[in-house]
Amino acid sequence: MGRVPNVTRADAQAALRNPLAFIAARWTPDPRTVRRAALAALVMSVVIVVTGGAVRLTGSGLGCPTWPKCTDDSLTTTSEMGLHGVIEFGNRLLTYVLCAAVGWAIVAARSQKPFRRSLTRLGWAQFWIVMGNAVLGGIVVLVGLNPYTVAAHFLLSSALIAVATVMWQRTREGDAEPRPLVGKAVVQLVWFLVAASVLLIAVGTVVTGAGPHAGDSSEVPRMPVDWEAVTKLHAVLAWIVVTLTFALWFVLKAVDAPEGPPARTRELFLILLAQGVIGYVQYFTDLPEVLVGAHMFGSCVMWIWVLRVLLSLRERPEETAPAATPVPAQEPATSASIAGPK
Repeated sequence: MGRVPNVTRADAQAALRNPLAFIAARWTPDPRTVRRAALAALVMSVVIVVTGGAVRLTGSGLGCPTWPKCTDDSLTTTSEMGLHGVIEFGNRLLTYVLCAAVGWAIVAARSQKPFRRSLTRLGWAQFWIVMGNAVLGGIVVLVGLNPYTVAAHFLLSSALIAVATVMWQRTREGDAEPRPLVGKAVVQLVWFLVAASVLLIAVGTVVTGAGPHAGDSSEVPRMPVDWEAVTKLHAVLAWIVVTLTFALWFVLKAVDAPEGPPARTRELFLILLAQGVIGYVQYFTDLPEVLVGAHMFGSCVMWIWVLRVLLSLRERPEETAPAATPVPAQEPATSASIAGPK
C-alpha cells in the first residue's frame, strides 16, 4: 500500500468549505468512470419509476400512511403494517440509493479534468429534481394518493430521466459547438416526434389516474374522465408517434444520413412496437398488474430512446486548444537595445 498523505488542519477546513473542490483536487477519474457514473444515475432514475409503479400496482401506496415518517410513531415500517408497509418503505429507501447514484455522478463530473461546467450542472439538475420529487412524493401520501399529484410525480420522474439521459450522452462527447449531421427539416421532424412523445406520456398519466389501479385498497378518488375515451386517445397518440418514427427513418435513409440517427430511429421503432403489443394485450386482458408494470418500464425506455434520437442529430467533438501565436524572432540583445531609445 502507498503512503497515506497527512491531512493538515488547513486541508480539513478546505474540505468542509468546499468538499467537491477538495475531492477534485486529489482525484481525476477515468472518462469511463464518469460515463459509468452518469449511466448509474440514469438506471436508478428508471428503477425508481418501476418500483414506484410496483407500489401502486400492489395497492401499497398508503402502506406508510404518513411522511416523512412511516407512521406517526415510527420512522420505519412495523410488523403490524404487513407486506404493504414493507413495499412502500422499500421504495422510500431506494430514493437514498438514487441520491447516492446522482451524487456519484456529480462528484465524478466535478473531478474530471479538464473541468466541464455543463456536465456538473446536469448532475446538480438531477439532484434538485430528486429533492423536489421526494417532497412531491410525500405530498402524494399526505393527500391520500390524489390522482393529479400522482400524475405530477410521474411527470417529474420523466423530467429526471430526460436530464440523466442528456448527461449520459454528454459524457461521451466533447464541449465544442455542436455540428448538425442532418438538415433543418429533419430536425424539425424530430422535434415533432419529441412533442408527440411528451403528449403521449402525459395522456398516459391520465389513463392511469382514471383507471382501476388506484394504488390502495381504500376508497381513492379517480380523475373524473371517461377512461375508455382517454385510453383510445392514448392509443391514437401512440400510433402518431409510431408513424412519425417510421417517417423519420425513411427520411434519414433518403437523405443518406450518417449511421447514428438511422440506428437510433430503428431502435426506437422496435421499442415502440414492443410497447404497443404490451399496451393492447393489457387492454384486452383487463389490465393485469404485471403487464401494466412492463408498460411503465417500456414508457421509460421509449422516452430515453426518443431523446437519444434527438441527441444523435448532432456531434460535439472535443474542444481544440487555439493555435499558439508564433513569436517573432528577436535580434541578439546589445547594450544599445537594452538601454532603449534615447
